[in-house]
Parts: sequence; C-alpha cells; structure tokens
Amino acid sequence: MIHSMLYATDLGLYAPFVMQHALALARTFKADLYVVHAVEPMGLFAESVLQSYLDEQALNEFHRQGLSAVMANIEQRVLDNIREELGEGQQDLELIQSVRVFQGDPSQVILEQVQKLSVDLLILGSHSHGAGGEAPLGRTATRVLQLSQVPVYLVPLLQRRRHGDS
Repeated sequence: MIHSMLYATDLGLYAPFVMQHALALARTFKADLYVVHAVEPMGLFAESVLQSYLDEQALNEFHRQGLSAVMANIEQRVLDNIREELGEGQQDLELIQSVRVFQGDPSQVILEQVQKLSVDLLILGSHSHGAGGEAPLGRTATRVLQLSQVPVYLVPLLQRRRHGDS
C-alpha cells in the first residue's frame, strides 16, 4: 500500500505537469506527499568568480549564511509555484507534508530523501530540458531508476508524447 510519496522536481518547464500527477496519486491513495528539489553545487568557475570579488572572510560568510538564504528562497519559489499551479484547488496543499531544497547531485539527493523519509513511491519527470537531444531519459532519471529501492512513477515529457502520437 502507498502511504507516502516523494515528488522530485527540477522546476523545469514540465514540472507543473509532473506535479499534477503527484497530487492526483496523493489524492487517490490518500498519501502524504513530500516535495524535494536538488540544487547542483557551485562549479569551479562560479567559485573562482566569487573568490575574485570577495575576501576570505566574506566568502566564508557567504557559504555559511548566503547559501542558506538562497536555499530558503528556492524553497519558497517551489511552494509559490505549487500554490499558483493549484489555483482553486488549494485543499491539495494539505497533502504536501514538506517542501525541501538540498544542495548536491540531484540523483543522490533524491535517493537519500527516499531513504530518510521512508516513502513508498517516488515520482519524477523523465527529462528536464524539453525536446532537445535524442536521449529518452535524462541523467538524473536514469540514475534514480537504476538505484531506487522503491517503485518509481516516471512521467514522460509531454512534447515527446505528442511527437510520438504523430
């Protein structure tokens, strides 16, 4: 039986479409829904730009407080996107137990949260970047499918499905 689910969002173009699937499943199973978003760590280039403009103390302060402010801002953005998408269906917000943003490799963050929250089902989109590229699955989706220890509900790209219908 499904009592809890994790919806992993990339905040991409198709995120609202995937979220609708997550909410429909949560309603159907009367299950708790957790939402997670992973932010890739800053690359070497971004880090070197910051080092060019900030002294060591300011850079350390940014890493301590600035990053948590950015993460809180992203969490709020995710929640705002959900509220906006729900429109009149605000009662569905009660299904969502938490919205969390973590820094790290997306597949690793998702799999860690599956374990930590002990969810029964994982929901994610098949790919994050539209119709470009020939790969049917994105890197994160592929990795999660390979390593997940719970069932994965994978939502295909809307555009890809439309192209397949032609």
